[in-house]
Amino acid sequence: MRILVTGGMGEVGRPTVAWLLEHGHDVRVLDLNADDPIPGAECMAGDITDFAVVEASMEGMDHVIHLAAHRLPSSAPETEIFAVNVGGTFNIYRAAANAGIKRVVCASSINALGYNFGITFPEGQLRYFPIDEAHPTYTTDPYSYSKQMIEEVGAYFWRREGISSMFLRYPAVYDLNTPEPSILMEFVRQCQEQTAKVMALPEPERTERVQGIVETFERRARARQWEMAFDLTLPDAMIMLGRSNFWTSLDVRDAAQAAEKGLLGDYEGSHAVYVTDTHNFVGIPSRELAEVWFPEVQTWKRPVKGTESLVSIERARALIGFEPAFPFSARSAV
Repeated sequence: MRILVTGGMGEVGRPTVAWLLEHGHDVRVLDLNADDPIPGAECMAGDITDFAVVEASMEGMDHVIHLAAHRLPSSAPETEIFAVNVGGTFNIYRAAANAGIKRVVCASSINALGYNFGITFPEGQLRYFPIDEAHPTYTTDPYSYSKQMIEEVGAYFWRREGISSMFLRYPAVYDLNTPEPSILMEFVRQCQEQTAKVMALPEPERTERVQGIVETFERRARARQWEMAFDLTLPDAMIMLGRSNFWTSLDVRDAAQAAEKGLLGDYEGSHAVYVTDTHNFVGIPSRELAEVWFPEVQTWKRPVKGTESLVSIERARALIGFEPAFPFSARSAV
């Protein structure tokens, strides 16, 4: 297949391009900067908000993997996040339709749920575990809202142009094949240690500690601190972000294979699916984590055994045959 990968120079993009090349595909990359080209891929410099550039990048392509986007609420002003993430995605679909392309895979996010970077937390926002695609969303930050909206863009182009889409709701994605451990791997390590220490506390000290962490998390959220800076040096930031992402993770190679399977899968329509590792990254039974850190959530849609993830990947399994090939338990860096 001839595949256009937007954002192909990024932390997820480069491994995705490498995966596609290794699996026999022809790849064209569209990114803001093409100064460090990827061997074997055609690399173009361009902005997804420039429709003429996007349209030119589609020439001769069979499918699209759309990864280009702002990745954090602190990465740009609210209006720019919306313009790039949502407006840029609309450009991708409009140009794909003009080129006769009928399948697009997009990087959505676990944050489409609206919990991790949200600024308000109404009672009953989290309704059950394991979380799945049927769980209601509640987005109150520009980044999470943009991910919710791009899924609507895909649904619109299915109705209007018959383009089938797969929106991959990635959690934090880690790359173990870099010379130096990434800040995200350090986050995992510290979150593991801190969470284990809290879980080992006797009662009522443990409950008091957890309540204090959650109150701090919600206070920072209301102050919109994550929209000003993604600062993992703040006290308890590591443990809070582990909790608010439900201790999910994904190896970058699994992110890449999910994107390829999104192109190859036997489905029609526009679909959003969670793609995460099958187990939480802290190594503590998930039911215990939920009872301590989310005592307000009393409903379980199905049993969760051991460290099985609190976010379901059953829909991704059913639609595209996704199964993590590089599970967290096999990671030697942690």
